[in-house]
Amino acid sequence: MSRTLSASDGPTPLTVSFPSGDGTVVGHLYLPEGHDPYRRYPAVAVGGSFASVKEQMGGIYAGEMARRGVMALAVDYRNYGQSSGAVRQYEDPASKAADLSAALRFLKSRSDVSGTGLLGVCTSAGTVLYTAADDPQVGAIATVAGFLPDPALMLKLLGAEVMERRRTAGREARKRYERTGVIDTILAYHPTDQTAATVSPSQYYMDQARGGGVREWRNAFAVMAWDPWLDFDPVSRAARVKAPTLMVHSDGSAFPDQARKVYALLAGPKELHWGNGAHFDFYDQADTVRDAADRVAAHFRATLA
Repeated sequence: MSRTLSASDGPTPLTVSFPSGDGTVVGHLYLPEGHDPYRRYPAVAVGGSFASVKEQMGGIYAGEMARRGVMALAVDYRNYGQSSGAVRQYEDPASKAADLSAALRFLKSRSDVSGTGLLGVCTSAGTVLYTAADDPQVGAIATVAGFLPDPALMLKLLGAEVMERRRTAGREARKRYERTGVIDTILAYHPTDQTAATVSPSQYYMDQARGGGVREWRNAFAVMAWDPWLDFDPVSRAARVKAPTLMVHSDGSAFPDQARKVYALLAGPKELHWGNGAHFDFYDQADTVRDAADRVAAHFRATLA
């Protein structure tokens, strides 16, 4: 049986911060094993799932990249974890994409970096597409178990009535925040609670020995974020992505047909690796993560050297 990984299993990272938009992003920078400050390394910014923090799957993959000769920066997006932001737990694809661009600027400023790219796990796979569609700093990208929705998928999953009810709740929550400063939140994940943002088995988040036990994580979603979250549409960005791309997915990962759709639309050099494993296996199960990390690191070493 595969062992469960945590970010603390990896090399000890450096805590760094840098400006983004109107605030500051905090990240964990994992230097390659045997780091030589006079050498130059491929470097990537790493983002994790919806409402995650850098101590979860983003940190796991960043540590695995460092073991394989790739400098990696796991970030807390603004409004999450240690990063700044007044509206905590606010899910905003555009803001997240800006944070990834800021992370690349930070990496490019280092003298030991040869080229910069992006690695997105789950929801951040879509955020990576947002960034790569517009930012020439993106030399290469990789996605792992990507959640890659579009309006048709969201309508199919939720139905028009539920979507409109959520949008209305989001707008009312925003008005309340502007009037009182109070941020209304609901659970981000729950297996049965129908008021949660994501109602599914959510094994990774419900298990205190896995993501649910990460001290820095909050199982919360800001209700006023319903509009930007429901409008999340990485599929619409795929045709503008020209950077060399590796996608790692499986039949057990989120919506495999969406991954195939994105792959078909990508405009640059591309590779689709169809692996094995359930969606959450790609977050922290050693065998699944390390197989993905082997392929992702090789991709970045080849494209960002």
